[in-house]
Amino acid sequence: MKAVVLREFGDAGRLVVENVPMPQPQAGEVRVKVAAAGLNFTEILQRRGPSNYPLPRILGTEFAGTVDALGEGVNDFQVGDRVTTQAGTSAYAEYAVAPSSRLIRVPSVISFDQAVAVTLQGMTAHYLAFSAYPLKWGDTALIHAAAGGVGQILVQLAKLCGADVIATVSTPEKEKLVKGLGADAVINYTQSDFLTEVKRITNGRGVSVVYDSVGRDTFLKGLDCLRPRGMMVLYGSSSGPVAPVDPQLLSGKGSLFLTRPTLASYVAVHSELVQRANDLFDWIISGELKIRVDRKFKLEEAAQAHEYMEQRKTMGKVVLIP
Repeated sequence: MKAVVLREFGDAGRLVVENVPMPQPQAGEVRVKVAAAGLNFTEILQRRGPSNYPLPRILGTEFAGTVDALGEGVNDFQVGDRVTTQAGTSAYAEYAVAPSSRLIRVPSVISFDQAVAVTLQGMTAHYLAFSAYPLKWGDTALIHAAAGGVGQILVQLAKLCGADVIATVSTPEKEKLVKGLGADAVINYTQSDFLTEVKRITNGRGVSVVYDSVGRDTFLKGLDCLRPRGMMVLYGSSSGPVAPVDPQLLSGKGSLFLTRPTLASYVAVHSELVQRANDLFDWIISGELKIRVDRKFKLEEAAQAHEYMEQRKTMGKVVLIP
């Protein structure tokens, strides 16, 4: 089969398509013929290195497609089933494997592009809005990187919860996009200071919660956007890791709460994984949730796809199509 192989750390040009042996599902695993593989910034960081990941390797954990082969002991799926997962291995390929316990059935009316666009990013937005800080009517949420894959879905889920949304973006095009998704206010942080704008919009009160996937560039200023007893939900670090924080800082800024969640902790139980995914599928089918697949790249264009993401041009999900 064809796969994108990383043999040495470095720039996007290190991603090369090669012919490799087809993976064989082990006990409890399922092999999937990949129809769409989701790209995530984590893989760019892994590609750059250095890291403890052994090379050569095939990047990616998120893919959707049809079941092609079953490992020993798998009886809850059949060949031909439409599935998706955020916890597979070697997704940048024509075939990939995943534990059957991490697979989710995809309704026939949901395209594989849509499925892979909500598998990791959609369920991330789901746990952020419903579990990490359960939004409710009367809350005001500040959502950074609102035009990204998680951000777009999170804006819509926050509105479903009845919250007011203040979103940050970097371009006029992204501002228009996020307004169309229901954001109550949008701040272009390249033109305005987001802290000043948040204080103005909230009449000095601040927001109930900050959802921050940016990290180093926004974290400390984000704490100042919170009202007393507000919560900082730091779930990413696209600008770099946040420096260690003295807990007294949270005290001095109004008895704030800080959490650094990961999706794995919120879908560890299979029933919770399925429930989050089915909620998202139901909202797509009903029209309450719009999913934007920003760009599709061929498997041979994986390097260009990484470069596109690194240039921060994305306005939705980036997908590889084997």
